[in-house]
Amino acid sequence: MTGPLSTAVIGYGLAGSVFHAPLVSADPAYRLEAIVTGDPARSEAARARYPDARILPRVDDLLATTDGLDLAVLAAPTPIHAEVAERLIRSGVATVVDKPLTVHLSDGERLIDLASTRGIPLTVFQNRRWDGDFLTVRRLVESNALGEVYRFESRFEWLNPRPRPAWKTGTTGRDGGGVAYDLGAHLVDQAIQLFGPVADVYGELDRHRVAAINDDDSFIALTHESGVRSHLGMSSIVAQRGFRFRVLGSEAAYTKWGLDPQEAQLASGLSPLDETFGVEPPEAFGRLGTDQDAAVVPTERGGYREFYARLARALHGDGPLPVDPRDSLAAVAIIERLQARQG
Repeated sequence: MTGPLSTAVIGYGLAGSVFHAPLVSADPAYRLEAIVTGDPARSEAARARYPDARILPRVDDLLATTDGLDLAVLAAPTPIHAEVAERLIRSGVATVVDKPLTVHLSDGERLIDLASTRGIPLTVFQNRRWDGDFLTVRRLVESNALGEVYRFESRFEWLNPRPRPAWKTGTTGRDGGGVAYDLGAHLVDQAIQLFGPVADVYGELDRHRVAAINDDDSFIALTHESGVRSHLGMSSIVAQRGFRFRVLGSEAAYTKWGLDPQEAQLASGLSPLDETFGVEPPEAFGRLGTDQDAAVVPTERGGYREFYARLARALHGDGPLPVDPRDSLAAVAIIERLQARQG
């Protein structure tokens, strides 16, 4: 591949409109060629923001001719990831799938094998590996600033007042709905990135909304082969948020409140190229130490742009893909197992 990578974004909901289209369009290594959405209001919004991109109503329209298309970014609902990703790979198009790769482990393994056999690059948008606070935790853990870590606590939680898409409210947990697949796919992935493979899993996938058919308040505990325990909370119904991270070690702890700013910045229309993108204000910094002696730790700058920068280099033959899809499957396997236990 030479020159800017001709790219299509499939889906223009939260993932497509807030994350992928802005990141792709801001990177000179890419050319946003097409956006696929069947929703009239989203089509109008996409056309207004990206007037040079083709706005297509169906994946079939995109795949009718893939000549000149270098990359497709699949930001459609989770339950159709496996089906659409397979079509893209069989069409010979390098593919990014928004997390989770698939709902079922077997589907993910099949996609990875298919991509490998056909020589088609396949990766997964695990963007939370480039959250500034997560990068800060990784630096502290790897530099032994906490001593020997024995417990990692991590949360994504809020009270979500926005109407949820029909597929999210109408899809069972086993079929890809619920906060475990939506948020847990990030939290489990982050924990494994820090502390390695998992030896044992415990989970509580609870439903509290009236007539809910998938989990809205969940907890997953991992025991890593390294001995570290990860306690992961995910919820869309909490009236008051808890800390984002608490990492406990033999010498010190690190605590951090508040979410990484990049999603909110993108949603507000801030360009990923802005010098303030990914920068957290000092009042949001975490603290390292003990109750008696804790120091403020500046948060690393968030780096969502790094995913697409690494991907461009990989597609031009310079380095690995930003996320190995087999690594991403570890979270899918854990969440699928917990969903099956729910009965």
